[in-house]
Amino acid sequence: MTADHWQAVALSRELRKRPLRVMHDGVPVVLFRAQGGISVLVDRWPHRMMPLSCGRVVEDTLECPYHGWRFGTDGTCVAIPGHIGDLPRTRIARYAVTEQQGAVFVARGQPDALPYTHVMAHQSPALRLVKSSARGRLADVAENILDATHTHFTHKGLLRGLYARRQRVTVDVTGGQDWVEARYTGEDRQDGLVSRLLDGARTTTIGRFRHPGIAELEYWGPRGLVLATTFHLRQADAQTVAGIGWLAGPRQRVVGQIKALAFKPLFAIALAQDRRVLRAASENAQLAGSPDPVIGPLDFLRRDIMAIIAGDPPASATAPRRHQIDL
Repeated sequence: MTADHWQAVALSRELRKRPLRVMHDGVPVVLFRAQGGISVLVDRWPHRMMPLSCGRVVEDTLECPYHGWRFGTDGTCVAIPGHIGDLPRTRIARYAVTEQQGAVFVARGQPDALPYTHVMAHQSPALRLVKSSARGRLADVAENILDATHTHFTHKGLLRGLYARRQRVTVDVTGGQDWVEARYTGEDRQDGLVSRLLDGARTTTIGRFRHPGIAELEYWGPRGLVLATTFHLRQADAQTVAGIGWLAGPRQRVVGQIKALAFKPLFAIALAQDRRVLRAASENAQLAGSPDPVIGPLDFLRRDIMAIIAGDPPASATAPRRHQIDL
């Protein structure tokens, strides 16, 4: 992963008076609000390796809970209680940070542009934010979100119907330098509870993956985009993928607000179902020595997702593909 890409690490509402610790690409970082905004430092002070997230924010500085050393928003030590004389020049590494659309983004470098948030960011949608985590690798979790075929089993009754009826669907896989998408057409609706309550008739479903770890689903009806989910995923540590997600849909006065309120708890159930299967698969893979998974004929995006994570263009960027499946 390159250093100049934003990654969503927290919800804005989580940052109040106390500092917040999160894992970012295997490194613990601490977020805290100062008068000038949010600051992000490596959460490990070399003096005694104490996590600064256990401390507190004092007069626009972060105070270490072990000896009371204080650090400014740029990571510089600005006070040592009891010390007389010059302060040490040791500085804690700082990350770039920005707040967008209710989330906090960090980067190790200095990105040239603001972060992408979700597909409806330039509109005024009905919006809900969620935070989640799952066991596994980034490619596994991203593919799970974008995999249409597991919903008949993992999400039976919720996203798919309780019976075995399927529809003939066309899947067009296309891509670019750092993205890939699968566009499903021919499924007039999903028969699960979510579809019946929220999105109704269906013309197109799109699953998309963007560098460095953004998994998006779009549900289109006869009148346009009905629902969209955008999950910003990151490998928090070797065994955990963390995510910040936006659930968005067009505002439809009272009906739209009711749908927005209903979508979040239903989506939380689907997330819990996915977490269970991902955890079971991850733990079983570790017992087997973590072998590479078999890529099946319906795993349309797996190789392209892995290429994008590795920093390579996906095969679909130069060779689009079309498939016919019973979904």
